[in-house]
Amino acid sequence: MMFLGTIVNAIAIVVGSLLGVLISGLLTKSKRLSALPDIIMKVCGICVIYIGISGVISGQEKSSAELGQYGLLIMIGALVIGSLIGELINIDGALERLGKAIESKVSKKHSGDGEATLDSQRSIAKGFVSATLLFCVGAMAITGAIESGLSQGEAQATLFAKSTIDFVSSIVFGATLGIGTIFSAISVFIYQGIIEAIAIFVGSFLPSVVIAQMSASGSMLIFALGLNMIGASKFKVANMLPAIFLPLILCFFF
Repeated sequence: MMFLGTIVNAIAIVVGSLLGVLISGLLTKSKRLSALPDIIMKVCGICVIYIGISGVISGQEKSSAELGQYGLLIMIGALVIGSLIGELINIDGALERLGKAIESKVSKKHSGDGEATLDSQRSIAKGFVSATLLFCVGAMAITGAIESGLSQGEAQATLFAKSTIDFVSSIVFGATLGIGTIFSAISVFIYQGIIEAIAIFVGSFLPSVVIAQMSASGSMLIFALGLNMIGASKFKVANMLPAIFLPLILCFFF
């Protein structure tokens, strides 16, 4: 089912945010419970690593009939060249600046007023902006949506894993930043939905071998993200995003 992963992701954020608001006092005051999100996040990281490895193997197997041993070379080339491009234009830095700019505008908009109503508005705005940036600005949102779109809705594992991670994160955000977190589900649904819709349209014109290589390259980014989640590395995964699209060019040389 197309858009299933995105729908599940949005619902997970809504449920997690509501749960976070309900248990806000318990989660923030208990030292033992406050460690649970970090533990669950690391468990999710291990699952993300598995999903990344599985995606790489699956993508290479699908393209091996046409590309043979060159499939691996294409993926390596895409990752190396894509990472260099990403570092040169500093995608990670641009996304970080975007996040700070949005948060700065939100805080300035509501600064200087001590009324309870405006304090509430500022809290809702902060929760919405912070959660939206966390859930949308990341490799998993982009690669998951592209993967789902290119496969015509068959490959949902990445978005399901993201839904689990966002569920845990939204509990924490809901407990600390309030009800504003729940509105980020709308941003996630629109953002990932648009990316997936574009991928569905583009995917209908692409050879299956190109789609397989794009999926394999994207899965390597998922693997790198999983390593970050368990604290084993500090990859700037956003800077590796161009690697997903390079198979569109590299596949035609083999």
